[in-house]
Amino acid sequence: MTVIEPTGPSAATSAEPGVLQLGEAKPLRTEVWRRFRKNKLAVAGLIFLMLVILAAIFADLIAPYGFTDRPLPRTYRAGPSGAHWFGTDAIGRDLFSRIVYGARVSLKVGILATSLSLTIGILLGAVAGYFGGWLDTLAMRLTDVFLAIPYIILAVAIATLFGRSENSIIIVLGLTGWLAIVRIVRATFLSLKQLEYVEAARALGFGRWRIITRHVLPNALQPIIVYGTISVGTAILAEAALSFLGVGPQDPTPAWGLMVAQGKGDLVSASHLLFFPGAAIFLTVLAFVLVGDGLRDALDPKMR
Repeated sequence: MTVIEPTGPSAATSAEPGVLQLGEAKPLRTEVWRRFRKNKLAVAGLIFLMLVILAAIFADLIAPYGFTDRPLPRTYRAGPSGAHWFGTDAIGRDLFSRIVYGARVSLKVGILATSLSLTIGILLGAVAGYFGGWLDTLAMRLTDVFLAIPYIILAVAIATLFGRSENSIIIVLGLTGWLAIVRIVRATFLSLKQLEYVEAARALGFGRWRIITRHVLPNALQPIIVYGTISVGTAILAEAALSFLGVGPQDPTPAWGLMVAQGKGDLVSASHLLFFPGAAIFLTVLAFVLVGDGLRDALDPKMR
């Protein structure tokens, strides 16, 4: 086979030393994934989260027993064994099965509470940052008012009204979790609305809400994505704390925080009742933090 060498001015120009050659531009998501993969801890956190999500989805297939089953022969506070990998609790229920089912509760609370807080925070932050004036003052003073209310007191009040359940916890965390994101979105909008492309959109006669949703908000997604990822882990930790205090879901709901509260009195005689649900909380929250940290580095323009 004969190879024909390219000739002509274009070939000579491309072969000249010192001339910068531009390659094909890669999609942003490809570049972000490439940088994310370099962070081994973030990848490990993502793999663990995928396992937790799969366990929550297929809990009926993974768990050997139901979360309320008391298998025979009855064993109370028994340690880990072949029949019960994580042991049994005070009334003979399989602890491994309850932790697997508990992943559903934790992920549901974490994702829904974070979605609610992000919706409130993005809306208020966008309005305050873009419009300014009295709307900015009103949004910031509203934020200050909520910052002055301890969320434990708010949790007790809402639990009294709506009952101690997963939905109450979602409302509590959703109504108190937007305080940080509203400041982040506001600061981002204050800087982005001064850029040339926003001025050009105004000159073309685009409406304010179109500029906010189509031009400014997409460029403000980096801190929102990072904060949202970490907030899911924070919400799971907060749900565990509220369940530990007795404000969250009640027995027999397999909430991890509730399991820790039930096992705290048997720390010496049956430490597995506290260790395994506590480890599930710790590892899941740590995984969300690692993924959020990896996304922050991958989305940072300075890291490109």
